[in-house]
Amino acid sequence: MDFALTEEQTAIFDMAFAFGQEHIAPFARQWEAEGTIPKSLWPQIGELGFGALYVSEETGGAGLSRLDATLVFEALSMACPSVAAFLSIHNMCAKMLDSFASDEMKARIMPDILSMKTVLSYCLTEPGSGSDAAALKTRAAKTNEGYTLNGTKAFISGGGYSDAYVCMVRSGEDGPKGVSTVYVEDGTAGLSFGGLEEKMGWKSQPTAQVQFDDCKIPAANLVGEEGKGFTYAMKGLDGGRLNIASCSLGAAQQALTMTLQYMSERKAFGKSIDQFQGLQFRLADMEIELQAARVFLRQAAWKLDHGAPDASKHCAMAKKFVTEAGSKVVDQCLQLHGGYGYLADYGIEKLVRDLRVHQILEGTNEIMRVITARHLLAENH
Repeated sequence: MDFALTEEQTAIFDMAFAFGQEHIAPFARQWEAEGTIPKSLWPQIGELGFGALYVSEETGGAGLSRLDATLVFEALSMACPSVAAFLSIHNMCAKMLDSFASDEMKARIMPDILSMKTVLSYCLTEPGSGSDAAALKTRAAKTNEGYTLNGTKAFISGGGYSDAYVCMVRSGEDGPKGVSTVYVEDGTAGLSFGGLEEKMGWKSQPTAQVQFDDCKIPAANLVGEEGKGFTYAMKGLDGGRLNIASCSLGAAQQALTMTLQYMSERKAFGKSIDQFQGLQFRLADMEIELQAARVFLRQAAWKLDHGAPDASKHCAMAKKFVTEAGSKVVDQCLQLHGGYGYLADYGIEKLVRDLRVHQILEGTNEIMRVITARHLLAENH
C-alpha cells in the first residue's frame, strides 16, 4: 500500500496552493467583510481547470480522480475555506450535469461552466426539509413548453449571485422517486431570491433563499430522466463530503502552521512559549489528529475512485471524523494564541467560524453516523 502522492498529484497540490496564496489569501478578510467573492476570480480558477475537476475529458473537463480533487480543496482552503467550499459546490453541480445531462444540453451549457463564466449553485435543501431531503416540496408542474416551478429552497450558497441553479424539484409522487433535476438560469421570469442570510462563518459566500413563483423553464432544461433527480443528487454527495472534509483539513493545517509561527515569537516567563512542554504536547496532539484525518480522507477518496463496495460508508465516516478534527484543531489554535486568537487580525477566529458549518452541510454529522451504522448492520446480516 503506497501512501505517497505521485509527481502529478504533488504538482496539482502545489499549483492550487500557490494560486490560493497569491489570489485568495491576501483578500480573504476583505471579501468576508464585503460578503461576496469577486466574480472576476472564477474565470482565473477556470483557466487552471479547477471549474471542472472531475468532469470527463470528453466533455472538456480535467478528468481528475476524487483523490486528486481533495488535494485541490485542501490546498485552496489553506487560503480561505469559504472560497474553496464554494468552488466545491460548483464542481458537484458540474459533475452532475456531465454525468446525466443530454448531449444537446451539455453542448449548450458546459463550455461556460468549464471556464466558470457560468457559476453554479446546488438547490436541494428547503425550509422544511434538511436531513430528510426526500421530503422536498418544490413542485414542477408539466406544461406544453416544459415545467412551471413553485416553491422555495433554503441555505443556498450563491443564491442571487450564481449564474445558474441545479435544482431538485418534485415532478411526481411523494418520496425520492418523484424528484427530478432541472437547470434554472439566472434571469428566468419567476425566479427570485430572499435577503442575504447573516451567518456565523462562510461570510464571503452570499447565501439566500431561492424562490420560484410560476417560474417557467423549457423541457430542454430537465437534467437526465424525470423521477431520477434524487438519485442524481445523492450520487454527488459522496464526493462532496470528501471535498468539505478536505476544506476542514487544509484550513486546520494552516491554522497549526500559523500557531507554530506565533508561538516561536511569543515570549512568556523568559522564553518563547513553544518551549513549554505542556504546550508542545498540545501541538503534537493536533499534528497527530490532522495526519490521521488526512490518511482516513485519502483512503475514502481512493475507495470512491476504485468503486469499492464500502466507499459510501468510508466517505461518511471520513466526513464526520475530519470535519470534527478540523474544528477541534482550529479551536485549540485559537486558545494557543491567547487573547490575540480572539482578534480578527490574526485570522484564526475566522477559521473557527468558517469550519463550524462543515459538521452540518453535505449531510449533518448525525446523518453520517446513521449511514455508518446502517452499513455496519447490513454487513452483520
